This record gives sequence, C-alpha cells and structure tokens, in this order.
Amino acid sequence: MTQVAPLLVLAFLAITFLQSGYDKIKDWKGNVAWLNGHFANTVLAKQVPFALGTVLLLEIVSGVLCVSGIIQNIMQDVVIKGLGFYGAILSCVTLLFLLFGQRLAKDYDGARTIVIYFIPAVMLVNWLS
Repeated sequence: MTQVAPLLVLAFLAITFLQSGYDKIKDWKGNVAWLNGHFANTVLAKQVPFALGTVLLLEIVSGVLCVSGIIQNIMQDVVIKGLGFYGAILSCVTLLFLLFGQRLAKDYDGARTIVIYFIPAVMLVNWLS
C-alpha cells in the first residue's frame, strides 16, 4: 500500500457517519424532539422528521461507501479512486447539509464543529481524485 493517510481518513469518516446514523436510529424520537426545538424558528420547523431522515440516509450511505472504499483499496493493495472517492464526495455533501442546518438555526458553534470534519473530507476527495 503506497498511501495510508487516505485509508485513515476513510476510516475516520466511516466511524463518524455510521455511529451518527446508528444514534439517530436508536433514539429517533429523542433526536426529533431535540431538533424540533433547535429548528423551531426556521423554515425547517415543520420538516424536522424529513430532514433528519434525509441526513440519516446520507450518513449511512456515506459510511458504507467509506468502508467499501477501505476494503476495495486493501484488496487491490493500492489507493484507487473507486468507492472511497464516492464516499468522500458524499461525506462532503452530507457535511454541507449539516452545516446548512446549523447556520439556519444560528448555531454557529455547531457550524464551526462541522468545519473540523469537512477539512479532512475535502482533503480525501483531493487525494482520491
């Protein structure tokens, strides 16, 4: 294997999104209740379950693509564009959705936290492109 860094970032994103997706599934009602308050004064106020479901789907697919990318790269013994590249792109899109929501809710600390995840995701897209 010539580059380990992309595989580590793929693992980072896979863990991040699969754990987050699991948490949303495990405590759907709690998440909806908290987000109803978080988005109460926004255009998403009546769309929380739909928005949460959309983010859940994006997170699970992103995580699965990242895991698939790790497996694909290990099996081929070389870092290739493949499934990990699509996982990286979808991870960026997912993070942009989350960032949009945080900015909409005027949760600037939450938005700033998402940027911390976005930087390695964009680096990964660059490495794998």
